[in-house]
Amino acid sequence: MVQNKEKEGVGKRLGKAKISLKALLWSCVACIVLTMIIGFTLGGWVTDGTAQEMVEESAEKAVVDRLAAICIAQFKQDPEKAKKLEELEKMDSWERSGYVEKQDWATMPGKKEPNSAVAEKCAKLLMKMSD
Repeated sequence: MVQNKEKEGVGKRLGKAKISLKALLWSCVACIVLTMIIGFTLGGWVTDGTAQEMVEESAEKAVVDRLAAICIAQFKQDPEKAKKLEELEKMDSWERSGYVEKQDWATMPGKKEPNSAVAEKCAKLLMKMSD
């Protein structure tokens, strides 16, 4: 006697499979953890604190960039700018921002003290101008 056995489909075989609730929950936890690891390492995800730091750093850089343009404008108004630019070129790179501060180019209108970050950026821009 020949029996008519049909092959069971994948759906039927999966339906017969018995997966314990514990195994299912641990699989879900593993997927969640793996998703988080991939997201934070390769996906570019950041925490709220890191995002806030990035925003503050970006804002500060933008302000310094804008104020450095004022510093350059104040340099250009100096009657002895050619001589002072030559002196600046002869200095070591670590001395240049101090020189810019002493010339008051990095002192913003309405302020009494020069801004060191602006002086550093201004010195770098002046060196690019001299090239």
